[in-house]
Amino acid sequence: MEYRRLGSSDLNISAVCLGTMTFGQQNTEAEAHAQLDFAFDRGVNCIDTAEMYPVPPRAETVTRTETIVGNWLRGRPRERVILASKVAGPRRRMDWIRGGPRALDRENIRAAIEGSLRRLRTDYIDLYQLHWPERNVPMFGQYQFEPAQETHDAVPIRAQLEALAELVREGKVRYVGLSNEHPWGVMEFLRLARELELPRVVSIQNPYSLINRVFEFGLAEIAHREQIGLLAYSPLAFGYLSGKNVDNPDAPGRVTLFKGFAQRYQKPNVRPAVAAYAELAGRLGLAPATLALSFVYRRWFVAGTIIGATTPEQLRENLDAWEHPLSEEVLAEVEALHLRYMNPAP
Repeated sequence: MEYRRLGSSDLNISAVCLGTMTFGQQNTEAEAHAQLDFAFDRGVNCIDTAEMYPVPPRAETVTRTETIVGNWLRGRPRERVILASKVAGPRRRMDWIRGGPRALDRENIRAAIEGSLRRLRTDYIDLYQLHWPERNVPMFGQYQFEPAQETHDAVPIRAQLEALAELVREGKVRYVGLSNEHPWGVMEFLRLARELELPRVVSIQNPYSLINRVFEFGLAEIAHREQIGLLAYSPLAFGYLSGKNVDNPDAPGRVTLFKGFAQRYQKPNVRPAVAAYAELAGRLGLAPATLALSFVYRRWFVAGTIIGATTPEQLRENLDAWEHPLSEEVLAEVEALHLRYMNPAP
């Protein structure tokens, strides 16, 4: 396993990180602990979770994932684990999380961190992320900014950063990061941190895969010039890039289990693009998932790739993909397909 510095922090994270959003919904606690043990023994030291998990978010299961991770963490040396979690933002109709939550204000951020620390059975979280922006931005399959959707009651970014700064000063959080963020938001967080001597964000957790390379259009330059590490999520595009949906659109998985939860992948060019990448993988003698993951694993702006699995076999395949770097010739073929099917799942 390779270890990389996360942005401007002193966190050295494994190039492959374990995502946990299936724990407590698609995976039992015993299955989750087996995954954590296997990944940890393979050198994975970065575990990503969130107060909202598992997904899809439901009142009956919310926060269950953090509890499962916390029970596992209790038996591991805390200093060897890079633990990342997230505070849920407002405007997502989840009344079972702090009454909404109403805002990313000081009250909600503090309530969220206290709950996460308790469930995770730890005194601190290495990387605490804002799960999505509070302000009006396109997210989760939306792709157009709509000024008409603007509201004037969003908590200013300065107030959000000041609330996070308190947690850093108190030792409850080591570093702060963003998720599902856009270029303007990243630069605003950086500007305020610089001008007001507040904590500097060190990472951004956004989707990135063969069929969603939107990060390259604006955020990649910011990542380079400002030392922001990308934690790439959905590298297999909800399982589409495993190739299982090419011949069987109804193959079991999150897309078929949870209807309406994957609007990003319902766009017209997704299936042709996935089929083309699967055909390339077949010609190379690789599993489609191996091609997709190996591509993301070694992109220059990716600090860590968050993988998720529901079976031991999937987890093993995902980790083994690290052992198959792509040649320049293969990368050229990938780029040719990208030009033909550019970002069908933004």
